[in-house]
Amino acid sequence: MRVTLERSNLLKSLGHVHRVVERRNTIPILSNVLLKAEGNQLHLKATDLDLEIFEKAPAVVEQAGSTTVPALMLFEIVRKLQDGSEVSLSVDGDSSTMKLTSGRSQFTLQMLPESDFPDISAGEFSHSFSMATGEIGKLINHTQFAISTEETRYYLNGIYLHTVEDEGSTVLRAVATDGHRLARSQTEAPDGSAGMPGIIVPRKAVGEIQRLVEDPDAAVLIELSDSKIRLSVGETLLTSKLIDGTFPDYNRVIPSGNDKELKMDRASFASAVDRVSTISSERGRAVKLQLTEGQIVLSVNNPDSGTAEEEVAVGYSDDPLDIGFNSRYLLDITNQLSGEEAIFMLSDPGSPTLICDSADSGAIYVLMPMRV
Repeated sequence: MRVTLERSNLLKSLGHVHRVVERRNTIPILSNVLLKAEGNQLHLKATDLDLEIFEKAPAVVEQAGSTTVPALMLFEIVRKLQDGSEVSLSVDGDSSTMKLTSGRSQFTLQMLPESDFPDISAGEFSHSFSMATGEIGKLINHTQFAISTEETRYYLNGIYLHTVEDEGSTVLRAVATDGHRLARSQTEAPDGSAGMPGIIVPRKAVGEIQRLVEDPDAAVLIELSDSKIRLSVGETLLTSKLIDGTFPDYNRVIPSGNDKELKMDRASFASAVDRVSTISSERGRAVKLQLTEGQIVLSVNNPDSGTAEEEVAVGYSDDPLDIGFNSRYLLDITNQLSGEEAIFMLSDPGSPTLICDSADSGAIYVLMPMRV
């Protein structure tokens, strides 16, 4: 194999694929990236057996061929090479090393045979549809913060993606919950998505998809089956196994009878929560909301460090109410709201609160209260 390409192109492709590789691997081949030179491109692939990323980079191929080398080491080498330089990769005959040359720099990397490299992308995909990266990005960005990190409830360790009828139209809906809060976002269902199986996309794949769809004007092709999802954006192909489990009936925890409406400026409220929570303990993080007509008083009482209190003018005309929330959870949700106004629908101090986005009727959040 002999191939030459621009450092910037190689670095961009390695930047996509190397993140999949775990730093500690009991299976040596999983530490490597598969390099395949053919035509006028260098193909790169990395996997952790649950997630696989495939990328293409333009290159001058003198001799076609393929091999695998340590992914993180190759990325670090290319990252430290000079801007604008060219990188040559070559493997001679039966050699067990790959030579990398750039200007006056020269490296040799130990190889493992291509035949050992696993392939998880094989298999049939029952549904296929295209959508703007901005739309799938919105679904993920508005819900990923609520993904559970509790491994025992593995079916909550991802985003539940499914189609559903809502007010006479079909929508593609994303839901995540960790038992303390729930986030739901939806968009018009793309052509081809109707009847798709409800799938749970794992947390690691969600993070990679977020990076993949950073350009809001590009298009993404989504293919899925009961066990896998594949996304194609430009020259990048991401394949991930899905969580094999049943997502709970989230509609049961979305309150419908909350009749106390609280409206307030989102930015002012978030800033006030952030300020008073400075006093809270790392473990407690509780902030108390005292609601009276036209006003809310935020307070934190930490026996170890002191107290904090701040008043915020709000739109509220119901009975007085005292309720507590985890301040970090409050900030996570308010940071997702795109409208200037935050709308809280409350019931009582022990019941979940419904939070709506004034600029996005498809996005709703549920937050469980804390005792304060």
